[in-house]
Amino acid sequence: MDSCLQDKILAGESKVLEFKEILPQGDKIAKTVIAFSNTSGGQLIIGVGDDRTIKGIDPDVDIFELQDRVASIIYDLCYPNILPEFYTTNVDGKLLFIIEVYRGNLLPYYLKKEGRNHGTYVRIGSSNRKADVETVIDLERQRINRSFDEEICFDTSFDSLDLTPLQKRFEARGKILDIEKLKSLKLVQEEHGHLYPSQALLILLGVRENATVKCARFKGTTMGSFIDKKEYSGDLFSQLDQVEMFIKNHLHLAGVIKGLQREDRYEIPMEAIREVILNAYVHRDYINLGRDIKVGIYDDIVNIVSPGGFPSSITIEDVLAGRSETRNKAIARVFKELDYIEQWGSGIKRIFSWCEEAGVAKPLITEKGDFVDVELYREYTSVQESVQDDVGKKLTVSESVSESVSESVSESVSEKKRINLNEKQIMTLEFCSLPRTSKEIFDMLEVTYHSRNIKLYITALVKQKLLIRTNPDNPKDKNQKYITTEAGKLYVEENDNRRKTR
Repeated sequence: MDSCLQDKILAGESKVLEFKEILPQGDKIAKTVIAFSNTSGGQLIIGVGDDRTIKGIDPDVDIFELQDRVASIIYDLCYPNILPEFYTTNVDGKLLFIIEVYRGNLLPYYLKKEGRNHGTYVRIGSSNRKADVETVIDLERQRINRSFDEEICFDTSFDSLDLTPLQKRFEARGKILDIEKLKSLKLVQEEHGHLYPSQALLILLGVRENATVKCARFKGTTMGSFIDKKEYSGDLFSQLDQVEMFIKNHLHLAGVIKGLQREDRYEIPMEAIREVILNAYVHRDYINLGRDIKVGIYDDIVNIVSPGGFPSSITIEDVLAGRSETRNKAIARVFKELDYIEQWGSGIKRIFSWCEEAGVAKPLITEKGDFVDVELYREYTSVQESVQDDVGKKLTVSESVSESVSESVSESVSEKKRINLNEKQIMTLEFCSLPRTSKEIFDMLEVTYHSRNIKLYITALVKQKLLIRTNPDNPKDKNQKYITTEAGKLYVEENDNRRKTR
């Protein structure tokens, strides 16, 4: 089996991957095929258990008869017609049967017997979910290449809207926002001599009730209690400014000497933070009125959560490779016109580049169900630095700290830079005093066997030489174990001492 497919199986089921130990019943096959067709495509692999164990199918099965049987099920139960590819692959003497489905062009696809409104399925995370009416309508929009924000709101009077916030942004760029410009940007449409606003205009002006953002500074690394919280509404551009200021008020500001000049900088590059926030506003799902953007600041990360997964035709791998697909075309057009967007598809690479230049860990971007989660890791320094908190009080920090910026901190610490790990990473180091498999580690942490957790709780520790593989010559050995290094043991000991002295 090629290593790419093997890696996929080890990572577990996802938006584009589903396992079945044996061929399921017709309806279950049809629902998965329909969900893949309506979303990003995917592979249904027969012969793999839910625990990722490769079982294989009966080696004596007539493959051609099996292909014909599955093709008949799909043809009989699904509409419009779906044409997947069927093939087999041999893994250590065990045969896998793969049904590969591509995203369709005739959206929405649905079960014939249930009809379009009740038989449409989409892929959310690793499960098939029956689409609600709004989702079915959105699939129809995708078929004709129209976005939700371009739709006209005939029940809202254009004359009732205050365009001042938008006009000021255009004026600041030396541009005029007149009726013709509004039309060209698809913010208004004229019908029978009357102007009507698009959804995009209502969203940009903050008229829609879910065009809001909630921000919170939590104490510690969990959501157990908060120190500060704010909710911002109004036009999106003002929200962007307010969110940026909220984050700045809760990040450490360090003085860095460049040449003969002192330069103040935040522990996370503000350029990277702005880009993540901008992406959240431009690419989020505005259809569902019950959700909004959430910004959480913890001792170890800044977490920005955006409603709606990635656009249906792309996956996380596509996004990280620089592929761009805009969910809200009219909104994106306005942000591009105002120079908030530099170049389509370049945002993620720039975020990584800014963090790398600042010596900060690469942000973690994941698609969790029907929302996108971005974690920007806070960078701590061992030099004396002045930190401005949200009430203007100077805080002197002499070590890497994870205390609230509203608390005064002054500690005597080692001069060397300290690696900062979260609680579960420390638990991993403690647990691996004896050789442990990745499954044993994840069972102990009570987390799922997911690529994100592999990177966070194993790979990151290996890279920092706090954890080593017992078989370093074969990193992908299925019997691989991990053991804490002397440096890792020293970190755990120092961490225990710091806790005792607090």
